[in-house]
Amino acid sequence: MITIQPKKGNLLIAEPTIIGDISFNRSIILLADHSPEGSIGFILNKPLEYDINDLVPEVEATFKVYNGGPVEQDNLYFIHKIPHLIPNSIEISLGIYWGGDFNKVAELIANRNISESDIKFFLGYSGWDKNQLEEELKSNSWVVTENTYKNSIIEKDYESFWKEKMLEFGDDYSIWSNAPENPNYN
Repeated sequence: MITIQPKKGNLLIAEPTIIGDISFNRSIILLADHSPEGSIGFILNKPLEYDINDLVPEVEATFKVYNGGPVEQDNLYFIHKIPHLIPNSIEISLGIYWGGDFNKVAELIANRNISESDIKFFLGYSGWDKNQLEEELKSNSWVVTENTYKNSIIEKDYESFWKEKMLEFGDDYSIWSNAPENPNYN
């Protein structure tokens, strides 16, 4: 598969060959930052058993929380598409923003000024040191694609996302779209 060079805002799609990697098997990651010093991203399609209220009791909402990756899993992160409402947001690309004033987020949720289609929460993030992602790309662990969904990726259905991408890629990837997540179930 020919992939593009990674950059902020691109998607990393886990190759079917990384079966057994607990963190990244069937993952789709939004690259929030990419530079010669390293990369940071959030896994978009790995929901946890928690909602935001379980982690931050004063935020009375049932917004789902996702496993953002294996780094700093005791920290809460978020991406959103409402920078005009959340001060100190950092633009990733295509109308997607990272972080900002969490107190304002809590207030907006309490006042029902934002919905789950505006924001996505993560425990932890995915991180790569200098040249690490490039090495993983050379070993065919990831396919890099443009984010054609733009900021609607925040509300993308996580359950079928990886399978959809495999079907989009066609050829040998189509076969993997129906394979069980654990090959021992085959």
